[in-house]
Amino acid sequence: MRELIAKRLTELRGQRSRRDVANAVGVSESAWAMWENAERVPKDEIKMRIADEFGRSVQEIFFDPELHEMCLKKQTDNKEVG
Repeated sequence: MRELIAKRLTELRGQRSRRDVANAVGVSESAWAMWENAERVPKDEIKMRIADEFGRSVQEIFFDPELHEMCLKKQTDNKEVG
């Protein structure tokens, strides 16, 4: 999962420098580099700031959408049974 998050963060950053994005989010450039290199994952508070910076949801950036689709399907199936 770290690798997927790293890929998404790198793609979101695009042509902007790591320094620029790190400053905009309020973290160090080295922290941003660790996330892009799949060495670490940001804390929840920082995930929210990253999502705000890029106009995306935390879920979209940091979680696997297939897992969420499975959860939604289970909820729908449970409602139909109940």
